[in-house]
Amino acid sequence: MFIGIIINSLASNYATERASNWITDVVLSNTSVWNVDDIFVYGALLLIVFAIILGLTEPKYFPFIAVSFFLFFFIRAIFMSLTHLGPFPEHVILNHQPFLVKLFSGGDMFFSGHTGAPFLLALIFWNKKFLRYLFLVLALVFGAVVLLGHLHYSIDVLAAFFITYTIFEIAKKIFPKSYAYTLR
Repeated sequence: MFIGIIINSLASNYATERASNWITDVVLSNTSVWNVDDIFVYGALLLIVFAIILGLTEPKYFPFIAVSFFLFFFIRAIFMSLTHLGPFPEHVILNHQPFLVKLFSGGDMFFSGHTGAPFLLALIFWNKKFLRYLFLVLALVFGAVVLLGHLHYSIDVLAAFFITYTIFEIAKKIFPKSYAYTLR
């Protein structure tokens, strides 16, 4: 999982350095920028901490969480390396520690990790009704946050659901034993 995070970070840096022009977007062009930087940064950190705690308190899920997120970060890194659009001209400015801003922003537009990560957790914990709905709500909230802050394009958010579902299915096929533990 940590290797995936490192690969994701390197791809984000590459995409940021190579970012091209911005593009028009029907949602972003018709909404004002909202100051969502605290939710964007601290919400993501809380989600990470919560996912780690879940993995430690529900150890049967931990291996599948780890391999699923490795795939998530690895595949996201590929997409970022191929698609490096510049940020929308009007977007919220993140006012946090430089390492946090570097971790959660840049040219890493496609696809939205803020939307995809909680959706992946919803898929992993699908049999636990409360967690499923919590993570589905968080995926929608984070999707709205990145759009309201103009931190992602609409396609980044929408595609995150489809790509993340595919990643989940790939993880089930590649790591069937880890997935089987989650069903017990």
